[in-house]
Amino acid sequence: MLYHCLLIGLQDLELNTQQKLTKEQLAEEIRSALTPRDLNVFDELCLQPSDNKVSEMLVQKLDNEPEELNALREENLRWQIVYEQGSKSRNRFVRDWFAFNLTLNNVLAATICRKHGFDISTAIVGEGPVQDLLRTSNAKDFGLTGEVEEIDEMLKLCTIDDLYEREKKTDALRWAWLEEHTSFQYYELENVLSYWLMAQMLFRWDLLNVDEGTRVFREMIADMKRDVKF
Repeated sequence: MLYHCLLIGLQDLELNTQQKLTKEQLAEEIRSALTPRDLNVFDELCLQPSDNKVSEMLVQKLDNEPEELNALREENLRWQIVYEQGSKSRNRFVRDWFAFNLTLNNVLAATICRKHGFDISTAIVGEGPVQDLLRTSNAKDFGLTGEVEEIDEMLKLCTIDDLYEREKKTDALRWAWLEEHTSFQYYELENVLSYWLMAQMLFRWDLLNVDEGTRVFREMIADMKRDVKF
C-alpha cells in the first residue's frame, strides 16, 4: 500500500520549521494511517529491550542460564532478542535495518574492548559469521572488509575519542543508510518507517528545530563522504 496522504501530511524533516508533533503524537499519527498488516511491521521496528514482549521471551531464554545473571549479560540477551525478532520480520527493510545496527553496535563494542583490553566475547551481541570474526579475529578490520559494506565508515567512527562527537556521527551514518535504502521508493511503507527512524534521531538529540537538526546531520554526512567513499 502507498501512503501518499500520510507522508505528504507529515512535516518535512528538511523544512525550516520547528517540529509540530511530539514523539508520541507522531507515533499515533503513523499508527492511525497504517493497515493492520503494516502496523505489525511498524511494531516490529519499534521493539525495545525494555518491552514486556522482550521480558517474556527473556524468561524463556534464562532456562539454561545461571540463577544470578549479571547486568551486562541480561542487557545483551535483551538486545539479542530484539535483533532476533527484527531478523524475522517479513519486511526486508526492517530486517536490513536491524542487521545493519547489530553489526554497527558490535563493531563499536569490539573496538572499544580491544582498545582497553576487555573481553570482546562478552560484549558482542548475537551469533553469526560477523560476530565470530569480531570475537576471534586479530586483524585491524576484524576480517570484515568484503563482508560488511560499511566497515570502513564504522571503523572510522571508532577513532573519534570525543564520545559526544562519536555518537553524533554514528547517528549520521544511520541517517545516510536510511536515505540510501529509500532513495528509489516513494510513499511506500519503507518511506514511512525511514521517516519515523530519522525523526527519532532528532527527538533523541532534542533537536526539535528541524532546520538546525537537519543541518547538523547533513554536515556530518558531507564530512564523512569527503573522507570515505560510500
